[in-house]
Amino acid sequence: MRELSVNKFRGNIKKTVDQIISDHEPLRITRRGGRDFIVISAEDWEREQESLYVLQNTSLMKQISESFESHMKGKGYTPSEEELDEINRI
Repeated sequence: MRELSVNKFRGNIKKTVDQIISDHEPLRITRRGGRDFIVISAEDWEREQESLYVLQNTSLMKQISESFESHMKGKGYTPSEEELDEINRI
């Protein structure tokens, strides 16, 4: 993770934020007399929150694990052509 002092961040905030958004890379802002903080795009933050939700949801993680196991054994559900057409229209 890149780091930048709060003074440098303040001096180039627009350019720095645009780069954070386009690169999808969080940035640690360091402060001499205070605690550091992280700048991350809203899109990346929402993605992280969704990932945390899934990882903390034990029933959902169990479903994912069972689905993966059945897929690896070749015993998963195979949709019909009609179902595939409907799915692909979305």
